[in-house]
Amino acid sequence: MMAADDRAERTLKIQNEKGFHAIPSTKFVQIASKFPCEITVVKGSNEVNGKSILSLLTLVAPRGTQLTIRARGEGAEEAIAKLAQLIEDKFGEGK
Repeated sequence: MMAADDRAERTLKIQNEKGFHAIPSTKFVQIASKFPCEITVVKGSNEVNGKSILSLLTLVAPRGTQLTIRARGEGAEEAIAKLAQLIEDKFGEGK
């Protein structure tokens, strides 16, 4: 049985110049895959698997897009913290 603290969620805005394209999606999946929890990314009414590059690319999220990251299971809080940091750091693109 999962405890209430096995869930985490955070809403962030894509700030890098080119948006959530292939390279940021790859970085996102690399981090997400390190955690045993289930990770989903939500844009509007679309909810996709946060550990699938192809699923993430279907979101079409240019700069300024608001995404919600949800995690459920072991390590959910840490996973959200690491993924939020990646987005806030503009995926290392600097722009």
